[in-house]
Order: sequence, then structure tokens, then C-alpha cells
Amino acid sequence: MANEKPKSEAPATAPPRRKSKLLLIVIAAVVVIGGSVGAWLALKPKPPAADAGKAAEAHVAPKAAPIYYKFDPAFVVNFGQEGSTRYLQVTVEAMSRDTAVIEEIKNNEPAIRNDLVLLYSAQQYDTLVSAAGKEQLRADTLAAIRKVVAAEGAHADAVEGVYFTSFVIQ
Repeated sequence: MANEKPKSEAPATAPPRRKSKLLLIVIAAVVVIGGSVGAWLALKPKPPAADAGKAAEAHVAPKAAPIYYKFDPAFVVNFGQEGSTRYLQVTVEAMSRDTAVIEEIKNNEPAIRNDLVLLYSAQQYDTLVSAAGKEQLRADTLAAIRKVVAAEGAHADAVEGVYFTSFVIQ
């Protein structure tokens, strides 16, 4: 009986150690692989949500190239209070992405120029020397152009911007 005990104990204790080491290696490999997959899923770029619909399409669709229309010649007006006449020379360009709107601006340039000359002539020197004053004049210029374009039936918001490419006060 003494011979039987050592034989039964030796084979019974050896395999569990090998199995436990193998089991630990397999568990560690699964944890490492699982962690790698989890990190990849967390960090990969996400596609746009399908339910966003038109909002997602708006970000994907590129805008049309801007089209600029330069009012030529530059505007030259006198302005200011009596006794202190000043002169303003400004070159103006309007921007749209719609060729039909640019054509409306061209076709109605005399009316637009008239409104802008009146607008520029009504300015005050102290206002125009500040950056905020120039920005306000730019916004008023855009509004004046949009008003004429809208009166002719075109979509006024299609005139997206107005830029002063030259601005001289004397």
C-alpha cells in the first residue's frame, strides 16, 4: 500500500500545475487581446450618425466656390459736418456663390451705386476711423445691396458678404 500512495499522488498533483499555468497564460492572453480590441473600438473615428440626416449631409457637401463682383470705379464721396469736409474713397466687392445673384448685382449696379453713395455721404469721420465703425459701414453696405437685389426678386441672403478692398479717408 505504501507503493500505491506515492504513485497516485504524483500523477494527480503534476497535471493540475501544468493546467493552472496554461490556464493563467490563456486568461492573460484573452485579457490583453480584449483590452486591445476595446481600446481600438473606443479610439477609432466614428462615422456620422444615420439619424442626423440632412445635418450630416450639410457638413459633407462642399460649398460652391465664391464669386466676387467688384464695383468699378471705386466710390468717392465727400462727407462730414459743414466746415470740415472730408473725402472717402472705398473699393467694394460683393460675394455670392450664385452666378444668377451676381448677374442681378451687375444688372442693378446703378441703383446699388446710388444707395451706397447716399450711405457713404451720410457718415461721420469719428465713426469711420474706428474698426467698429468700418465694420458697421460694411454691414450697412451689405444690407443696402441685399435690399436692391431683393426688390428685383432675387434671394437677398445669397449675397453672402461685402468686402472693402481699399478704404481711404482724407
